[in-house]
Amino acid sequence: MGQTKIALVTGGSRGLGKDMALRIAEKGLDVLLTYHSKKEEALAVVDATRRLGRKAAALQVDTGDTKNFDAFFKEAKNTLKTVFGAEKIDFLVNNAGIGIHASFAETTEQQFDTLMNIHLKGAFFFTQKALSLLADGGGIINISSGLARFSTPGYAAYASMKGAMETLTRYQAKELGARGIRVNIVAPGAIETDFGGGMVRDNAQVNAALAANTALGRVGRAEDIGGVVAFLCTEDARWITAQRIEASGGMFL
Repeated sequence: MGQTKIALVTGGSRGLGKDMALRIAEKGLDVLLTYHSKKEEALAVVDATRRLGRKAAALQVDTGDTKNFDAFFKEAKNTLKTVFGAEKIDFLVNNAGIGIHASFAETTEQQFDTLMNIHLKGAFFFTQKALSLLADGGGIINISSGLARFSTPGYAAYASMKGAMETLTRYQAKELGARGIRVNIVAPGAIETDFGGGMVRDNAQVNAALAANTALGRVGRAEDIGGVVAFLCTEDARWITAQRIEASGGMFL
């Protein structure tokens, strides 16, 4: 048996990131997760991961602020050594994100910058900084959205960042392929979480309308996505790279 593989999951304290972390642990990987402000929730995910028999740790970082990244990766390096007895991570999951709902006409520059800093600039440079910690033969999983394929009013800025991430994924796959690093992007459809103020989860009308436009007849749940990301962190996915995998139950086909 070789060294246990390690996945770094950003935004792993709740919602999709929490489910990704737990599903990845179920596949036999150790998990280092990041959180922005929800420390208690992050530590609860760490505990749940340990109960699955895996090593785990949580570190704070604002993935929308590139000035923090050098300090974060220094801390990550120490944590890898002390908690995991390792020097490298094998997988990076760029999951951290927020939702801002505003029509194109009413989107402010501040909203645009917030979304860009987290979903595009942050993910771009966080991954760049992670390259020295990422083992050859590993993988990167970016997260997009069904909104990059179909257009639902109110998400022009958010979806534009996700569309950019889909293009970046192909470039990363091409340029990092020489190191055996696979790069893919997973695009969830509408999901019942607290994302974007919990609109899909808490607004029955929105929920029903989206379910009616989904081939499988319901909106998604966090546990519909985590397993897809976990699969991409396994040897079974070794020949998949530069792919956009939509997990939306067939929304707006």
